[in-house]
Amino acid sequence: MTKTLHIDFVSDVVCPWCVVGLGGLETALDKLEGEGITAEIAFKPFELNPQMAPEGENIVEHIGRKYGSTPEQSAQNREMIRARAGEVGFDMRMDETSRIWNTFDAHRLLHWAGEASPEKQAALKKALFRIHFTEGRNLTDAGELTAAAEAAGLDRAEAGEVLASGRYVEAVRAEQALWRERGINSVPAVVVEGKYLISGGQPAAVFEDALRKIAAEA
Repeated sequence: MTKTLHIDFVSDVVCPWCVVGLGGLETALDKLEGEGITAEIAFKPFELNPQMAPEGENIVEHIGRKYGSTPEQSAQNREMIRARAGEVGFDMRMDETSRIWNTFDAHRLLHWAGEASPEKQAALKKALFRIHFTEGRNLTDAGELTAAAEAAGLDRAEAGEVLASGRYVEAVRAEQALWRERGINSVPAVVVEGKYLISGGQPAAVFEDALRKIAAEA
């Protein structure tokens, strides 16, 4: 008998640990499928830098200003994240020239994709991760965002209309407020069945063990 878990994956598109966490979660779910445990994942919005200007900010300057990290510490952290991402099959290419972007429009597109299907929302999430972390493209550029939507199997013209019209502004803000009210202040936050929280970019084995226990309880 199959047990399907509902998972809310609260994350931001410019969060490298969210890439690692999603890879670990999906690897765990692949292993658990043989035990009759599956999941439906819904991606929920969280902005690490809601006040980020449209032109973005250099990653080294941003990390230094926000966390007090030196350029050397920032480089070491990028290498660690690159290695962890590689373990889950993701090509992470951040370097000292990378930029951090405002992600609100990306979250609006993800909300729209979620109305289409969980599969297309997941495909868009991965496409956005790829254009940011692998290709180093501008996440505030409508052309880049609509190209990601098209790559995810969504209608590019409608994606452009979503961006131009301001659709889902209030819906995304409401969802962000909801997760803050529930105590989510860092990402990735993996919320299973609305009540079990797995925090951070955990390895697959951690997700596998936690999900197995949750499925047994549920």
